[in-house]
Amino acid sequence: MQSYLCVGGHHDGLDYPAHADAETVTRPLGVTGKETYMRSTLSVGDAAITIYLHESLTPEEVLNRLVGHYKAWAVNMPGGRR
Repeated sequence: MQSYLCVGGHHDGLDYPAHADAETVTRPLGVTGKETYMRSTLSVGDAAITIYLHESLTPEEVLNRLVGHYKAWAVNMPGGRR
């Protein structure tokens, strides 16, 4: 099993193992709760990665979230842009 990035929900930004053909992944939330993530592909040019999106997010919200996290990382890294 390969690990994939989860975007959104309580598991946002964490990698979890999933079968290569799994369309959805359910992760535990607390003692009795569960969260569902749906498989999606993020691609630019010839490069592509598989990620799992929280069921409450649209693809546009996920992209905005990824860009926001990247901007925050770039600003906060040593010598980053201010």
